[in-house]
Amino acid sequence: MTLIKSISGIRGTIGGKTSDNLTPIDAVKFAAAYGAFLKERNPSKNKLTVVLGRDARISGKMISSLVANTLVGLGINVVDLGLSTTPTVEVAVPLEKADGGIILTASHNPKQWNALKLLNEKGEFLNAIAGERILELAENESFEFAEVDNLGTYSKDSSYLEKHIQEVLNLKLVDADAIRKANFKVVVDAVNSTGGIFIPALLKELNVETIELYCTPNGHFPHNPEPLKEHLGDISELVVKEKADVGIVVDPDVDRLALICEDGSMFGEEYTLVACADYVLGRLGGGNTVSNLSSSRALRDITNQHGGTYTASAVGEVNVVAKMKETNTVIGGEGNGGIIYPASHYGRDSLVGVALFLSHLAHKKISCKQLRDSYPSYFMSKNKIELTPEINVDKILDIMASTYRNEEVNTIDGVKIDFENEWIHLRKSNTEPIIRIYTEATSQKAADDLAVRFINEIKEIIK
Repeated sequence: MTLIKSISGIRGTIGGKTSDNLTPIDAVKFAAAYGAFLKERNPSKNKLTVVLGRDARISGKMISSLVANTLVGLGINVVDLGLSTTPTVEVAVPLEKADGGIILTASHNPKQWNALKLLNEKGEFLNAIAGERILELAENESFEFAEVDNLGTYSKDSSYLEKHIQEVLNLKLVDADAIRKANFKVVVDAVNSTGGIFIPALLKELNVETIELYCTPNGHFPHNPEPLKEHLGDISELVVKEKADVGIVVDPDVDRLALICEDGSMFGEEYTLVACADYVLGRLGGGNTVSNLSSSRALRDITNQHGGTYTASAVGEVNVVAKMKETNTVIGGEGNGGIIYPASHYGRDSLVGVALFLSHLAHKKISCKQLRDSYPSYFMSKNKIELTPEINVDKILDIMASTYRNEEVNTIDGVKIDFENEWIHLRKSNTEPIIRIYTEATSQKAADDLAVRFINEIKEIIK
């Protein structure tokens, strides 16, 4: 069993001993630290408000009750959206003029996990400095609870399903009329979480015929909830059987979007962002894009085709968002199917992704598979090297950067080396002595071979 404290929040497995797992005591402690942080940040404000939402995990209701009442005990007002999505809470925070937000979700982790993900007053994830301060407050238990006359209030708000969908439909580049005229038929796999509520509701507004697979929000995930090819055999078969135009897959908190073509093949998580960016850049006549260093080169290629500028950020949503703001990006995200569209908000949003993708498909008037085949074809390989604790990982990365200094080298997050037709990204893990190795090339063999080559080079350095 595990408890992981990081600058982005706290996550862990339910049950077990305090400080080793996400127990009720740990949930209360971390919620209190977040509340204390908000009060510290807003010293002159009499009453603070926090928006709360959760995915459909079995432990969600318990953790939500603990977190909500802890905040109330600190004198903070809580607006509880109940069963919701990460992007919905992100949208709700500024609309409610709240001071922050908490999403109770462990994203793509299995059902025994849960987590507190923390937002600022803009509905965006906290930066590293804020995260470190919350960890410090939790460690020192530096919080003071309110007296009885100053307790916060608790209220429920079930209106944000409709509000979020309307916000998506109001986006200028979401062509609802074109989607309605296309008479699409889709299959949705929401892994029995809140995507089973939100995605079908959006599709209903777009008059899309929807076949629901695993859309009951009971938290009993029918397969590994990470939307990867090896976990999506059921929907691939159903898309073919139902002669659907596309399959839509989301993770438990609905911030990652994967797509299945009409022949049951994967559109590819890396290409969700590529397709949406192609549509947005095409409609706007160009623009800048951002993804993280470990994402596919295909986004850079598409951006260049539209006359825009592509920039890579360090891995992590908060880093992607910071780089997007810095470069005035029109669309960006991560290669795991995370679409960030600033015209909506600065957070990964599968509802926005679905609407943009279907708009693109409706305008193209081609099949999902034909659209996928129209993009540059790249293949990725993901590996790691386990190291003994005494090995200096930073020194290994420095040697690699120096060895390949005549190539295009980026060192903002580990070392990424761009060759003419392929790239490799070497990253140090923050939690264990390993080097993560990501490669991409124009064939799977080339990607695998590049990884093997660098693994051998690193092993020689270690010797």
